[in-house]
Amino acid sequence: MPADPHVVAVLAVDGVVGFDLAIPCQVFGLARLPGGDYPYQVRVCGTEPSVEATAGGVTYYRIAAPHGLDAAEDAGTIVVPGMTYTRRPPPEVVDLLRSAAGRGARTVSICTGAFALAEAGLLAGRRATTHWAAAAELARRHPDVEVDADALYVGEGKVFTSAGVAAGLDLCLHLVRRDFGAAVAASAARAVVMAPTRDGDQAQFIPPPPLQTGDGSLSATLTWMRAQAAAPLTLADIARHANLSTRTLTRRFREQTGTTPLDWLARQRLQLARELLETTDLAVPVVAERSGHGSATALRAHFDRALRTSPQRYRQTFRQPGG
Repeated sequence: MPADPHVVAVLAVDGVVGFDLAIPCQVFGLARLPGGDYPYQVRVCGTEPSVEATAGGVTYYRIAAPHGLDAAEDAGTIVVPGMTYTRRPPPEVVDLLRSAAGRGARTVSICTGAFALAEAGLLAGRRATTHWAAAAELARRHPDVEVDADALYVGEGKVFTSAGVAAGLDLCLHLVRRDFGAAVAASAARAVVMAPTRDGDQAQFIPPPPLQTGDGSLSATLTWMRAQAAAPLTLADIARHANLSTRTLTRRFREQTGTTPLDWLARQRLQLARELLETTDLAVPVVAERSGHGSATALRAHFDRALRTSPQRYRQTFRQPGG
């Protein structure tokens, strides 16, 4: 280990997500310089000697933290893993983060750890991300934060936030790359059997919401639209099926789905394309035709805009074995 390793303090609070806590320990702990030295010293710092660790909001075990929060006071990087965000982070954690930011340390969150950074005021006026399922609550609780529910990770200055679980791996590898270069990051990625190249602006792959329509008056039309997603439907076609004027259709769509008929249809087409890429060997131009996009160029543009990736990269990531 170098004479002055970069100290990474990983905070363990009651309700910490066990997997999120392990991520920075693995990535920073396994990073090695070309000469074989370990450039980081990782410390797990607990608010208590033993804290509850969760997975999916359920407590399965406890973690005995080898250090107290005082061991984080000289850290160059402080990582806040995901935690139970329905309760506010401990005041001592908030104070520690404010103090760390004040002395120029790097502060990092994984998943819902972003709530602690926001509580400390470190995200005010900044763009940040968290797990997509918690993004609306983060925005509601901290309206001064520009919450990006799509990004895998976001960095502004010395403040970094990431989305759920695997995005924490992406962010930690990104930080190793910033600190010590691509070769060291690639070595750490190989050690954790992880691809080192996902960009922060790649979208979180959020599952489509269930088919819900408020009072249900558009249910039949929505079901029909989903079945006809590959067809060249117009607003007039949809209004005709619903037996409504285009103006009334648009108003009811807004009321019951929160979007317009053509935007809703575009989402169904994107979902159909995703399913075809995951489960078939169809060429991208054929996927584009069968999902209503018309051409491979249009499909690529839609994927880039909505998911910040390409159809081919999406297929490589989510291809189902035997599909």
